Amino acid sequence: MPASRWTRCLALILKHEGGYVDHPADPGGATNMGITHKTLARWRGVSPWWDVPKSEVAALTRAEAAAIYKAQYWDRSKAGSMPAGLDLALFDYAVNSGPDRAIRALQALVGVVQDGFVGPVTLAAIAKRDTRTLVEALCDQRMSFLQRLSTWASFGRGWTSRVADIRANALADVPLKPLTSETIGVDDMSIFDGHKTYIVGALMLLVGMAQSFGLEIDAFGGMSGPHLVMEALAVIFLRRGLKSELGKV
Repeated sequence: MPASRWTRCLALILKHEGGYVDHPADPGGATNMGITHKTLARWRGVSPWWDVPKSEVAALTRAEAAAIYKAQYWDRSKAGSMPAGLDLALFDYAVNSGPDRAIRALQALVGVVQDGFVGPVTLAAIAKRDTRTLVEALCDQRMSFLQRLSTWASFGRGWTSRVADIRANALADVPLKPLTSETIGVDDMSIFDGHKTYIVGALMLLVGMAQSFGLEIDAFGGMSGPHLVMEALAVIFLRRGLKSELGKV
């Protein structure tokens, strides 16, 4: 996955994490840029974790925070091997609720063993699924989990806003599928070659509008004006085929 994906995803995560906070209702305790006191101590190899003073959490640099995110969340969840869009949805879920939970949630969605580790089997299952559908489902599952937490009353509004923003950005990052017989539901694409699609659609639209204004035109199998207009729009936007209808002309 290009470095730009990592850079973009990290920027979105940091936008939501903010700076140093020590909220009494947050079980993570002192946190800076989303990095908790315990996570920082573990990263630095300090045990027990409280031997790292809170002042060190407050002084955490962006560079060190980025290194922690890269190693313990992005790489741990194999986000760099995910399709664009799903990488962001999984990464943010991992940051917010832990990589193990995020990975297991994704594995449940694609129907593989929920072991909390992304390997060839999980990646192969992901490749067979529609990315947009997976992003939506993962965000829905995440919200369902968050709503069950005892801290929902304190942080629910912020979590809801965060997941909504991540969902929107993730979906925007999913590449558009090329138009094929599978993506638009047409078995034989011969009637959709180049400009012919739009010529047929425009002709149907004109006939449909004429019939709607009272002009009787015996074409397209006697279809009504409004029906022709709807079919024409469908052809122009490639949402359905008219092979069977054209055979009546």
